[in-house]
Amino acid sequence: MSSLAVHLDSITKRFPGVVANDDVDLRVEEGSVHALLGENGAGKTTLMNVLYGLYEPTEGVVRLNGEAMDFDSPRDAIDAGVGMIHQHFMLVDPMTVTENVVLGNEPRKWGGLAVDRLASRKAVVDLAEKYGFDVDPDAAIEDISVGEQQRVEILKALYRGADVLILDEPTAVLTPQEVEELFAVFEELTSQGKTIIFISHKLDEAMNAADDITVLRDGVNVGTVDANATNREELAELMVGREVLLDVDKPSVSTGSPALAVSELTVRDERDVVAVDGVSFDVREGEVFGIAGVDGNGQSELVEAVTGLRTPAAGSVAFDGEDITHASRRSRIARGMAYVPEDRQERGLVMDYDLVENGLLGKQHDPAFAPNGRIDWEGTYGHVTDVIEEYDVRPPDPSASAKSLSGGNQQKFIVGREFSQDPEVVVASHPTRGVDIGSVEFIHEQLLDLRARGKAILLVSSKLDEVQSLSDRLAVVHDGEFVDVVDPESTTEEELGLLMGGESVDTVDAAPARGDDA
Repeated sequence: MSSLAVHLDSITKRFPGVVANDDVDLRVEEGSVHALLGENGAGKTTLMNVLYGLYEPTEGVVRLNGEAMDFDSPRDAIDAGVGMIHQHFMLVDPMTVTENVVLGNEPRKWGGLAVDRLASRKAVVDLAEKYGFDVDPDAAIEDISVGEQQRVEILKALYRGADVLILDEPTAVLTPQEVEELFAVFEELTSQGKTIIFISHKLDEAMNAADDITVLRDGVNVGTVDANATNREELAELMVGREVLLDVDKPSVSTGSPALAVSELTVRDERDVVAVDGVSFDVREGEVFGIAGVDGNGQSELVEAVTGLRTPAAGSVAFDGEDITHASRRSRIARGMAYVPEDRQERGLVMDYDLVENGLLGKQHDPAFAPNGRIDWEGTYGHVTDVIEEYDVRPPDPSASAKSLSGGNQQKFIVGREFSQDPEVVVASHPTRGVDIGSVEFIHEQLLDLRARGKAILLVSSKLDEVQSLSDRLAVVHDGEFVDVVDPESTTEEELGLLMGGESVDTVDAAPARGDDA
């Protein structure tokens, strides 16, 4: 009979005005993979930060192998055999794999006066061989793939003696092939007695990789289930508290003329490095044109150039046949371009403003909101109240500040503000990031309603299932270039993964860059 490697015994964690974890009991068997499932704000990361010693529980006890622990810091947790791999890797890019793994715990020579580089390299090579990791100990971090960087983070934890590994949203930046490789790593680690807890909001991945799945909702453990004895519908209902429609119903729609046309667009980033290299595409009326790719391959810079937030180095952007390459953001809004930004706090909201003021952003010169040049605050208040009600923004108070809302509710408010203006072109960058499954369902319905009404939608998403199910045509971007434009219905996830990694796939049938009527 397996013993418990981890027992979080009645953990409560309170912050001022917030109960992040409420009497949570979590039991993880030794040598197992345990998924912690839930939407953003459910308390998953807070609970794991308690286990990792970043937070001290307000109430309850952390037990490892049956022994009560009192962690004052992550160092205490590491010393007790707990390692955590964060969603954003903590690696030093110019340093080698070996240097990163041993950093802070380097083997020494000459009485401790110097780092023993040969011993360091041997330790990393031996560790990689033991667990079947394919890494180059001499490669610089900046020269290896994201999946390889993640394995380096795992090696760092193992080097420090971790028996329990926590991974926070480990698949968020991986291609499908790298996800499969990560799950193979899980199997190897557990076969050698390690215990893995991974945080996720992806139902399929939890069922595929875990032995057991615990679901948190609003800081409460609402159930632990055997991964082999559950299904997506049951997990979704546990996460949201009601039945959820998980599959997108996308009816056939006839497309019109190109509403948005991008030609030979080249965009440089903040370092003056080419981030988008000669990209061309158009988005027709009644079409969702999707862009898939691992984050950081030029999607952000492309969207900023299309929406008027960044001036391209070359190429053009046209709206209904009119060149808007150098038009202001305000003029693009006036023409009917809505924008859901990937960073809601930096690009979507003024955090100190209330929701009425945020609901007016970009529309303060629109006669509908400012007749005779003066803002109609009463009318704006009514409009924002309607958005809050329709998109279930909580708290439902137009006078609440944006910073008082959770990330998911901030996202719902932005989506509602942008979609409610009856735009002609919608640029939606990660529109469902950080919202619960029920809200994802609603936002997808709104996007498809816009599509049915003949609107042109440019959709960028890191959720491969989302961009694949919603798109009529799907471009795959790698290193600032479109590797291919494909039919999302006839292209497999594996083929998309290869394209996202920059490889060509002969079996993928390319869709035309300029779409035909459906």
